[in-house]
Amino acid sequence: MKTPNIKKMLKTIYSYNVNGLRAAMNKGFDGWLKETQPDILCLQEIKAKPEQIDTSVFDRIGYRQYWFPAQKPGYSGVALFCKDKPDKVVYGMGIEKYDYEGRLIRADFGDVTIISVYFPSGSSGEVRQAFKMVFLDDFLQWIENLRKERPNLIISGDYNIAHTDIDINHPKKHQKMSGFLPEERAWVDKYLAHG
Repeated sequence: MKTPNIKKMLKTIYSYNVNGLRAAMNKGFDGWLKETQPDILCLQEIKAKPEQIDTSVFDRIGYRQYWFPAQKPGYSGVALFCKDKPDKVVYGMGIEKYDYEGRLIRADFGDVTIISVYFPSGSSGEVRQAFKMVFLDDFLQWIENLRKERPNLIISGDYNIAHTDIDINHPKKHQKMSGFLPEERAWVDKYLAHG
């Protein structure tokens, strides 16, 4: 019996909030990608549509690209770059207000599902903070439903929440700021308790 090549079976998965893929390209993103060569790259806050970038550079490096930009130009959006072709790609959560903002993309590889998610920020005011809190509950419910059919999940992304004091500089100063609010941190506790 031949022993499987464990190294070949393992995948390197990177998650990267690029804060604008066009800006990242101007700062050498393509060179970094060519040098690091992860098997799967989960991107958040791409702020671009594929037609706004010369995507052939990613083709030459060896990546299949799956983009889910926000409908609003220059805003939000997620993407997955993969060396191997996924069995299935799902764009969004099926919830229009989040899908409009390009919040989540999912790819299935065999019995493993990889997710790139960009959580809303509430830093621009009360309306967006309320939107974020609803998103948190909706996301957790969506994940719980997905786990019934796809139990092997790898969830990567930008959560826009610092969970504990060690995760942020000057925790006392940030306790009343979006991203470190007690209710956000409590949600992370609940999320982790779900496994």
